[in-house]
Amino acid sequence: EEIAYIIYTSGTTGVPKGVAVGHRCVTGLLETLDAEMGLAGQVWSQCHSLAFDYSVWEIWGALLFGGQVVVVPDAVVRSPQDLCAVLVAEGVTVLSQTPSAFYALQAVAELESEWGSRLSLEAVVFGGEALEPQRLGGWFAAHPDGPRLINMYGITETTVHASFREITAVDVDTVVSPIGVPLAHLGFFVLDEWLAPVPVGVAGELYVAGAGLAYGYVGRAGLSASRFVACPFGAAGDRMYRTGDVVAWGVDGQLRYLGRADEQVKIRGYRIELGEVQAALAAVDGVVQAEVIAREDRPGDKRLVGYITGGADPAGVRAVLTQRLPDYMVPAAVVVVEAMPLTVNGKLDKRALPAPEYQNREGYRAPGDAIEQILADIYAQVLGLDR
Repeated sequence: EEIAYIIYTSGTTGVPKGVAVGHRCVTGLLETLDAEMGLAGQVWSQCHSLAFDYSVWEIWGALLFGGQVVVVPDAVVRSPQDLCAVLVAEGVTVLSQTPSAFYALQAVAELESEWGSRLSLEAVVFGGEALEPQRLGGWFAAHPDGPRLINMYGITETTVHASFREITAVDVDTVVSPIGVPLAHLGFFVLDEWLAPVPVGVAGELYVAGAGLAYGYVGRAGLSASRFVACPFGAAGDRMYRTGDVVAWGVDGQLRYLGRADEQVKIRGYRIELGEVQAALAAVDGVVQAEVIAREDRPGDKRLVGYITGGADPAGVRAVLTQRLPDYMVPAAVVVVEAMPLTVNGKLDKRALPAPEYQNREGYRAPGDAIEQILADIYAQVLGLDR
């Protein structure tokens, strides 16, 4: 019943909050996943910071079941080539990765086919951010007989992992992240704003109940009470955690992750779900990876900006989006980056994404006379442009 660890997560107010997790939460998680995966005697990579609860799974999933932990130095984790070499050399069988980090590793394995064929992996576990199944087509083609690719949705407050979904080649045709069903020791409720269950196919907020819930936030009774709420579907005293994640049940009984409730932004009076714009951007030909954020590089001037990897032309991408999305949902700029920047935890580092150039320099035409020059200068000043 004692607290096993406290991990601090970011808060929307800018003040980190310490999540207190009990020993029984950890052992319950691992016992459940041992039944799903067979954890005994595996060789695990440990790639993540101790400040990221993914490391709890990586370390104790191995040590509590007679396995081996391969502690991977941070410099190696940040180099997909070096990481691939370590996985081969150490015979790692269970690899835990954020999707962003795995996409980079996948690209190396495809280029260095000899390394890819020498991997001993039996399971790759995704977590930490939304999976884009359409990007795994190359992996399935190169590894038709395994390893298992398992997507586990989870939150620190529910002890690392909360759901289980094995990804198959059939899933590469979807742009929505499938997160599956709750682990055996947890329960999922998809509710509307009145805490009533929503029908199949309807988006709602996910609440998690069961034995994996943390005790709450250390020294933050008010915040704990607002996030760990009474569960109206269980026995007296049961709690459920309000995740802030928007999901929907499929007709197959599986959950689809749609985005964060707090990723809805308001621009010029329009409410926009960033996940919806990102899905449209990712579906454009030539786009390998896509991210969409709302930037406010000048106070009061909030704009949608899309970031892509791949060979697609930004102007062409925007032209395609104007045919598929309402005008207010089309990013003001699309920026091509060589690779998406990652944090030390392997998640997308939104702060490291470059500011866009909104100007269309190829289409620039100089003012034709003094009056046009004056007007152009006024507009340039108002819009914050050089010309």
